[in-house]
Parts: sequence; structure tokens; C-alpha cells
Amino acid sequence: MEFKDITKEPPPRAFLDKHVAADRVADFISRRSPVFKERPLPASKKDAIDLMLEQPNLIKRPILVAGSKVVFGFDKDEYRRVAEQRVKS
Repeated sequence: MEFKDITKEPPPRAFLDKHVAADRVADFISRRSPVFKERPLPASKKDAIDLMLEQPNLIKRPILVAGSKVVFGFDKDEYRRVAEQRVKS
């Protein structure tokens, strides 16, 4: 496991572009962030990613990367599924 502080080293645009779903942009944004509370929800995926790169605290954390599987935010059930898949591999 590798820990990265995304406020100091945000994920690259290519990573966000690949993993942020255009039809669910809000699912990848930390709604607890003061920045989120001060701004309206971005209108497009591009706008959301631009804002995430400008304000990394907007990215829902943690980001779990396990092979090709990526999970934004803590989801105990999803983490369990990822761990079970890793054990089976």
C-alpha cells in the first residue's frame, strides 16, 4: 500500500479523466470541503476535473487503487469486495 497526500500531489488529469464518470461527477467530489460549499456543482466533467486540480481538497478521499479497480471515498463494502478479489487472484 502506498499513501499519497493528494493536497500536495494531486492525481494527474489523465487519471481523473479516466476514472471520473461524466454522468456522476458529484460522486467524486467531497461535499464536506469548504470549497464545495462556496461554489456550485461543476456543470461538466471537464469543469469538475479543472476544479479538482485547482483545489485538490475537492477530490473525495481516500482513493483506493487496486490494479485496475479504483474507489473514490471510503466504502467499507466496496473495499471488502476489492480485498476479496485480490485474495482470489
